[in-house]
Amino acid sequence: MLQVSADGKKRCFGGQTGKEFYADYHDQQWGIPVHDDRELFEMLILEGAQAGLSWETILNKRAGYRAAFHNFDVQKVAAMTDEELTALLQDPKIVRNRLKVFATRKNALVFLKIQQEFGSFNEYLWKFVNHQPIINQFKTFAEVPARTLLSDVISKDLKKRGMTFVGSTIIYAYLQGIGVVNDHLADCWCRTQV
Repeated sequence: MLQVSADGKKRCFGGQTGKEFYADYHDQQWGIPVHDDRELFEMLILEGAQAGLSWETILNKRAGYRAAFHNFDVQKVAAMTDEELTALLQDPKIVRNRLKVFATRKNALVFLKIQQEFGSFNEYLWKFVNHQPIINQFKTFAEVPARTLLSDVISKDLKKRGMTFVGSTIIYAYLQGIGVVNDHLADCWCRTQV
């Protein structure tokens, strides 16, 4: 069911008072196609960090993640030392899970290999959908899947290449977040904007 905000707009999420940051994410990013490799890397890491937590928690820590991981400069993240990563386990501005923190570097190294192979991560990712976003026609969130054949295929490929925290459910949320999949509900005000 859509949420009606104080501004009168119907949103998929972020309509509650005090959740304006969530409404901004909904309106300005979720479902909008992303083609910049830095942004694609950032969202991949943030979606992995979200595993087992709420997306609101991650959005609230986004600035902390950007500071901790060199604004998601993939080459700088790939070069981070064990000491640097271990020090981040004391940083309350990020999720202090050892496996997730160390996965950031591991995934950066794989991300760089994908860039070398395909010219960009953007090219690698968007080829799965022939460079055209999938626009779904869901009316309620009950209809929205947690994973799809597409997310299964991408997840399997990323895992085979050596990434972690890229299970199919995480990848489907990632595809929604970066606009490979547009799951704005039929009555959402952003439906026609994206």
